[in-house]
Amino acid sequence: MIEIYKTIDDQLKKLEELDKGVWVNLTNPTEEEILWVSQQLDLELEHIRAALDEEERPRIETSNGCTLILVDIPIPTVEEHSGLYTTLPLGIILNEDSIVTVSLKKNAIINDFIEGKVKSFYTFKRTRFILQLLYKNATYFLQYLRQIEKTSYRIELELHKSMKNKELIELLDLEKSLVYFSTSLKSNEIVLEKMLKLDSIKKYPEDTDLLEDVMIENKQAIEMASIHINILTGTMDAFASVISNNLNIVMKFLTSITIVLSIPTMIASFFGMNVDVPFENNPHAFMIIVSISTLLSVFISLIFIKRKMF
Repeated sequence: MIEIYKTIDDQLKKLEELDKGVWVNLTNPTEEEILWVSQQLDLELEHIRAALDEEERPRIETSNGCTLILVDIPIPTVEEHSGLYTTLPLGIILNEDSIVTVSLKKNAIINDFIEGKVKSFYTFKRTRFILQLLYKNATYFLQYLRQIEKTSYRIELELHKSMKNKELIELLDLEKSLVYFSTSLKSNEIVLEKMLKLDSIKKYPEDTDLLEDVMIENKQAIEMASIHINILTGTMDAFASVISNNLNIVMKFLTSITIVLSIPTMIASFFGMNVDVPFENNPHAFMIIVSISTLLSVFISLIFIKRKMF
């Protein structure tokens, strides 16, 4: 899908044709759309296709007057509040007259610009636009990290009263999301550092504060992801041990019960033999045998209780 936007009279307008100073947004484009944009804007085909490869890593690349900035963005995998996230590449291609963004899926970062939720956004201020995109990206990483923290806390509360594996599997999914986030944020940081040294991207004094904010937000997200990974790993190990210990307690209790109940069974087996046995002519034999079995069972139970085996 191709969308063309341009800031006209301080308002973002959607156009049907290309113009100078436009922003072209490609979302999961077809091969025909890729070829058309490449020919019309004189862009490298590899630059456009790079953002459509889920395994592509963040980087900056300059070729034939075009600059490709590839970063990872966070994407909810099922539902926004499920706590499960992954990352996908977002390509930002810059030439002399326009800026192009390329992604495999619709995402909240691009939607915020389209819906006018970003202040002081102009398509012709391309350097500021790039910094605003990167700043939005970092803030969404932080937002999803906070959501992961809340989900993790909820699962921990459920683990306190559960002996099932469901909660541990959910924590494992959260840990996987955090690993994706941590890896992507560190790669994005390298891209930001290279941007500072890249001459093809013009630096303006009024954008200095925004660039610093982007760096700070990204570093904060890296630290937050690292902290959550450590906490989540420790929590999973602790609760796995708790579940294992609870299982051992249950097994110990059942074993003790089995031993206690085996005493009446053993006595009944002795008196069920086809040989002469005590009390065989006693009219109260049954009650005597039951009493002996009960006393022995109580005695063994008291020993187990004293040794805290119940």
